[in-house]
Amino acid sequence: MGVDISSLVERRPTTLKDHSGWYVAVDAFNVLYQFLSSIRQPDGTPLMDDSGRITSHLSGVFYRNITLLENGIVPVYVFDGKPSPLKSGTIEERRLVKEKNRQALAEALQEGDTERARSLSSRINVITGEMIGEVKRLLELMGLPSVQAPSEGEAQASAMNSSGLVRGVVSQDYDCLLFGATSVLRNFTMGGRRKVPGRNFYVNVSPEMIDLPATLEKNGISREQLIDIGIMVGTDFNNGLARVGAKTALNLIRKHGNIRSVLKEKGLEIPNLDQVRDLFLNPPSVGVNPPRLSPPNAEGIKKFLCEERGFGSLRVDPYLNKLEDLSRKGRQSSLDLF
Repeated sequence: MGVDISSLVERRPTTLKDHSGWYVAVDAFNVLYQFLSSIRQPDGTPLMDDSGRITSHLSGVFYRNITLLENGIVPVYVFDGKPSPLKSGTIEERRLVKEKNRQALAEALQEGDTERARSLSSRINVITGEMIGEVKRLLELMGLPSVQAPSEGEAQASAMNSSGLVRGVVSQDYDCLLFGATSVLRNFTMGGRRKVPGRNFYVNVSPEMIDLPATLEKNGISREQLIDIGIMVGTDFNNGLARVGAKTALNLIRKHGNIRSVLKEKGLEIPNLDQVRDLFLNPPSVGVNPPRLSPPNAEGIKKFLCEERGFGSLRVDPYLNKLEDLSRKGRQSSLDLF
């Protein structure tokens, strides 16, 4: 999802430890979809409690956040608000894709094709209001800060990064660069060996950092020109130009300077161009106080996860102990992690 400018970005391998002491904004919906897609039972169905309620998102949030905290990274979850009207086409397209996958899943199950059914089931994920409420509740119990964005979560997260409230944005989407994020941290919530969707092989996925200033310098462009490139390629808010990928768009910008000159030369138009450019140049966001951690409520976490949602105590207790140890050490540390 999002804009495909992957061939232009300046990236480098990194580790979680490299970012110890960092507060990072987490594009909540982006990582929750990762958890729902990746944390599944052997037959491909998501984790569920005894009542049939999905718990994959809670498992991802609980265990992965403790790993981040162990590495000195403080996640600040940013939740989507009302989507921009410019995104209506993308939302409808995604709905149709999910419906197509649901029909294909039903056929695969009827035919007994378990491998195909497993693959298709991981592509049909819906984040409900109930799930969002559960995640916010768990974050509060863990003492982790969160922010409600007025619109796109990645826009709010990027604005927090560019203003210095956080050191980076955890997201898989390159849109964050267009929104002004200076450091985008990819593969921070789900690393290791990962199956390629729709294909029968795996790749090793490791954390990486994408640097906006280095990306602009590498390509000899400004952020405004990077936005123009993204718009020509196509974003969640507009269709791109036919047969124009990132490198072609870069060459057009180098030749013509800006997207308006490109469109004039080609005799083309992009609907709502000014609105889309302004959305990226001035990301819709709200002012927030500097994020801070609070002491975790271990008793509340155990009640919620084990008593209410069916998590096993033998699995949860060791991580609760880690979380409380981190809290005690943090109160004695100059890192101000807790």
